[in-house]
Amino acid sequence: MRHTFAETVETDLQEKLQRPSAHQLRRLYEANDEVVRKNATRQGLWIAVIVYILFSANDILLIPDVAVYTIAARVMLGVLALTVLEIQITMNVGIKWLDATSAVALVMGFAVWVLPAVHTAHAQSLSYFMVFGTIFMMGANLFFSFRFRLSVLASSAVLLTFLFSFSAFWPGDMYALAFGTFYISCFVFTTYVNWKLNRERYNVFLNAHEARTQQKEAVLRGAALLRMSSTDYLTGLENRRAVDERLKQYWNNWQQTGKGFAAILADVDFFKKYNDAYGHQEGDRCLIEVATAIREAIEPYEGSIGRYGGEEFIILSPIDSRDGVVALVETIRHTVEKLNIVHEERRDGTAIVTVSVGGAFTREQSGAKLEKIIHEADRALYSAKASGRNCARVFDPADPESSDESENIAALLKIAIKQDLVSLVYQPIKDLTSQGSGTSVEALMRLRTLDGAAIPPSLFIPIAERTGTILELGRWAIRTVCRDLLVDNHVETASVNVSPIQLKTPGFAASVAAILYETGISGKRLAFEITEGLDMETHSEILRCINDLKTLGIKIWLDDFGTGFAGLSWLRLIDFDKVKIDRSFLHDSDTLRGRTMLQDIIGLIRHRGPKILVEGVETEEQLQLLRELKIDAVQGYHVGRPASVGSFLNETRQAAMFDIATAVAQRKPSLRG
Repeated sequence: MRHTFAETVETDLQEKLQRPSAHQLRRLYEANDEVVRKNATRQGLWIAVIVYILFSANDILLIPDVAVYTIAARVMLGVLALTVLEIQITMNVGIKWLDATSAVALVMGFAVWVLPAVHTAHAQSLSYFMVFGTIFMMGANLFFSFRFRLSVLASSAVLLTFLFSFSAFWPGDMYALAFGTFYISCFVFTTYVNWKLNRERYNVFLNAHEARTQQKEAVLRGAALLRMSSTDYLTGLENRRAVDERLKQYWNNWQQTGKGFAAILADVDFFKKYNDAYGHQEGDRCLIEVATAIREAIEPYEGSIGRYGGEEFIILSPIDSRDGVVALVETIRHTVEKLNIVHEERRDGTAIVTVSVGGAFTREQSGAKLEKIIHEADRALYSAKASGRNCARVFDPADPESSDESENIAALLKIAIKQDLVSLVYQPIKDLTSQGSGTSVEALMRLRTLDGAAIPPSLFIPIAERTGTILELGRWAIRTVCRDLLVDNHVETASVNVSPIQLKTPGFAASVAAILYETGISGKRLAFEITEGLDMETHSEILRCINDLKTLGIKIWLDDFGTGFAGLSWLRLIDFDKVKIDRSFLHDSDTLRGRTMLQDIIGLIRHRGPKILVEGVETEEQLQLLRELKIDAVQGYHVGRPASVGSFLNETRQAAMFDIATAVAQRKPSLRG
């Protein structure tokens, strides 16, 4: 069974190292730091032998008659002990043998000295000198780091040797009692201290061993957490943080060595529809399968892949030629297409999971920044999506849609409201029904550059949608319409164009409600025009948002009906208040076929119930035709051109005065009569 990266990391985080048993710990303790203990034992025995031989001076002073024998015994034993020790060191024997040699040397050191010493004629001097034996006892228990049993054996042997010496040397009962008590007390005391030291050394070992174990576990957990911090929890790919680091490495390498690279973004098409239709578990499996396939496909290109967002992946590769990038982006697109993952919920005629791919590569340019290559890849990706999905595009600086001008407009949109670069113009809508009253207008957004040059909506609106600035601009437009025209009742109804991006944004309806509350305007006086087209997908959040807006009283109009592929679907799903027929159908009505098509469209819409508005009225003949067809409302240059709020209000006042004058003129004859 294949585990996800998150499950693998969780297992690593929960994993505990196996603790050894008590017996295993004891063996580890005995083998612990053997090299260090060997050196300590070797140094200890050399020091002990040297001090032991130097004590020969006391033999000469205190027991001169047997000094030659004791000194000879000291030297011979010392040389023998060191010789055996060095041979063992050369043979690399274990520490227990070195400790045994040292323990035997201690016991024999006391024995070979005391045996000739007890035959001295200087009994009183020897009686004081016999305290010398306790040094051997303390050496066994305190000076060397013998294990407890060996220390007890060695110190016991020293004690027994001393007691045995009484058989040949007995200065008196009180002496035997005093020195015997002293030796036994020294034995008990040093043995107890040795037991404490050994226990403490063992506890230190246990604590150190546990500390090392915990440190190792912490290192393992740290490694798992480090992997988690730089790896996507679902796919096991690098996450955005790790990708950003890798991107910086590529960028710095290009700056220093000139070796270029490519940055590619791949987005799973209609993935939200896939998730909604098949469930999140299937969605996760889809992402894992797509990620694995892309990772294997880019290996020949020395590429690396990371997850850059929900269903978006980023690929980096050391390719710096356009042909190479074109081949790589097409490889990625084709690889996912070949997976044949069923996706029957998409409405574009394709029934499998695909990806849209956008790529960019390093090129010599002034003011180059790291973020620019990602922006260029993102713009190429947007172009691939706009071309119908399942497409691969490489950024082309010569393409107007991908040019630096587009980037300049994107930057301009960010400051448009603060710098007063964006404005609204209002185009009248004429009601043709007998019961129609009041004035309606459509608010149209305009943008100019810092030097006053106009930028057409067909250019800046798609960029605003792509960059997300449409959200702020949209709220600004709604608020401005309310303040310009609705607060003072200059018009009855105003319509505002709303992007599907706005409808898909959580909280959009709430922000509209806040604007209505702020300006004191009833929602019934606002209409939102929604354009059918490729971006107008049947997202459940859009439908919920439209229902929320209708709850506020806002009218929902379908704009440019007939120019997209989703118009009939939206007529079925949404109860539109008004449908605007695209101008192209009116302009084609001068032919029999064109007029028949216009009548058919009108009949279809009328059957569904919404009111009908036809735009693009430019002649009196067209206006008369629409009257004959009993159209509800019209819009176009013949009815009124877009004008700024000041010009629009002046024209409205002049028209009102003209209507009053006409009415008065019509009433004068009856007054005379």
